[in-house]
Amino acid sequence: MTSDRILHDKVAIVTGAAGGMGRAICQLFSEQGASLVIADIDSDGGEAAAEEARVAGGAAEFVRTDVGSAADVEAMVRTAVERFGGLDCAVNAAAIEFEIGPLADCDIEDFDRMIRVNLRSMFLCMKYEITAILSGGRPGQIVNIASTNSFRPQTNQPAYTAAKHGVLGLTRSAAVDYADSGIRINAICPGAIDTPMLRHAIAARQRDPEDVAHRLSPIHRFGRPDEIAQAALWLCSDDSSFVLGHALAVDGGYLAT
Repeated sequence: MTSDRILHDKVAIVTGAAGGMGRAICQLFSEQGASLVIADIDSDGGEAAAEEARVAGGAAEFVRTDVGSAADVEAMVRTAVERFGGLDCAVNAAAIEFEIGPLADCDIEDFDRMIRVNLRSMFLCMKYEITAILSGGRPGQIVNIASTNSFRPQTNQPAYTAAKHGVLGLTRSAAVDYADSGIRINAICPGAIDTPMLRHAIAARQRDPEDVAHRLSPIHRFGRPDEIAQAALWLCSDDSSFVLGHALAVDGGYLAT
């Protein structure tokens, strides 16, 4: 008997899975039949996401992962191979954002931390994910969560913007390098998505959420995490078989204005 679930018999990794977009991706991928390695530095949130995924019908294992650590990322990918027999797709969603000032006021330590979590992590995740997919001898998909900041900076976000520009560079370079190997690599560029990270950023800047939603989308609302999850599912499915090296904006029209 066959399943009509899109990710039936697929093994997936999701980083940044404890909250927001990553958690929504875990939920949807599990509902669609994937066996999941759920990765986050937040153990409580990650374990909760894994339990939700199991309730939704998929096998799931949480691995506490500092995505800026090569040893942690290698262990994360090894868990997918050893626990579930390989790797078919990955969504690299882990990120931080905490800036409230311009470049000259940015602490060097804060810049280094932003690059470590938001950009170095993408290099490390792709490095080990690609190796695992190649070793399995079957096609695979990788999705990196970038940002509309990859194209249009917000004020007072120099390190975050630099990192998200870099994510697109890594994505496109790897997509070209591994196209002949059957690995499709793409990016999603979310706009203002209603996550705890966004709400924290709005509060830190003492802004009104409704005003922010009106400014950042011509449809005057925040996006939902499940809308990013649907985009990730499409990019990890055979329905997007001719799409690689692409930056998919899911932004309520922000970049069109």
